Amino acid sequence: MSDILLPPELVDMAREVLEANRAAGRRIAVAESCTGGLVSAALTEIAGSSDVFEAGFVTYSNDAKMKLLGVSEDVLSTFGAVSVATAWSMAQGALAKSGADTAVAITGIAGPGGGSEKKPVGTVIFARARRDAEPDEVVADKQEFGDLGRAGVRLQAALCALELLMPGALSPAP
Repeated sequence: MSDILLPPELVDMAREVLEANRAAGRRIAVAESCTGGLVSAALTEIAGSSDVFEAGFVTYSNDAKMKLLGVSEDVLSTFGAVSVATAWSMAQGALAKSGADTAVAITGIAGPGGGSEKKPVGTVIFARARRDAEPDEVVADKQEFGDLGRAGVRLQAALCALELLMPGALSPAP
């Protein structure tokens, strides 16, 4: 029995991600902001995940994004922490700082505050980087989950991030 209570659908999805990447011979990493380690927790909830899960970076502050993942101050000041540019930089940084084949980044506004007219609560940006990808391949997407409450936004964001970690995934599920 687990010591942490994670939603069963999250653990089930993490198990699928690990099995699919294990079968594909791929190692994965995540760079998390608004999910605060929820994706990493789900992946490590599965015994034996260390043969697939390489690293998890929880970079909640802009300073951490810059120091740990190499996100440039220019990107953060120009586009903001919740942007495709920042998510893409986070995913690239996680790939560069780990031995993973695929990295996914998540940044967003879980609420209850912090939203704006342009970026309301529930706005989450995802990006995936692959070591073997063409240089111009950018997989990034914005999801508007709405104000589902902090836990609801974080859960939906974690599920989408896991979906992006599936081999062959094109974009997050709506």
